[in-house]
Amino acid sequence: MAALRALSARLASLAPAASGAERAAALGWSARGYTSPPRVPLVPEIMPSMEELLRGSGEDEDDAVRNVNAEVSILPRVVNKYGHSYGLGKRKAAVARAWLRPGEGKIEVNGVPASEYFATTTGGFKAAKPFAVTATSGQFDVLCKVKGGGTTGQAEAVSLAISRAIQHYDPPKRVALKVYNLLTRDNREVERKKPGKAKARKSFQWVKR
Repeated sequence: MAALRALSARLASLAPAASGAERAAALGWSARGYTSPPRVPLVPEIMPSMEELLRGSGEDEDDAVRNVNAEVSILPRVVNKYGHSYGLGKRKAAVARAWLRPGEGKIEVNGVPASEYFATTTGGFKAAKPFAVTATSGQFDVLCKVKGGGTTGQAEAVSLAISRAIQHYDPPKRVALKVYNLLTRDNREVERKKPGKAKARKSFQWVKR
């Protein structure tokens, strides 16, 4: 109703001798249809830029937490007297230990090359991913011992062990490893079967009689 009243007031304000074109122009109509009024440009002082939103003012608690999480702390270098670094990795039931030293890029798992030890090519890629991420392929040799679990668990455990060994040998590489989430221990495991259930949570088919 308010819109109709406003339209009637605008029509009444027009001169009675005005032509149809003048009335249409006054109402915002054109030959191709209704013409929307010009948009009001945004004022830069009112709307902050995206950089300012991401950076934050640093005054409230959320900005402080965001700034702390955005920083990656560089740990001290940890090597033995021979200049070798050590890393421990776990995944599911697998436990891997890796020793890193300068070399030609050989990766041995339980005395066998990683490409031969893991039956699938995915396992070999996972073991070599830390070197590809840190651009250190062909610069280090790795001697790894792994036990427990299956192929997938052992491959991811080896990847975590190598990532931690690289971090201990060259701490600035920690930034690239964290960006690709290679330093996080994946604690997901298969949920145990429950009594009275077909699996962990699946029930048997219900039979009425």
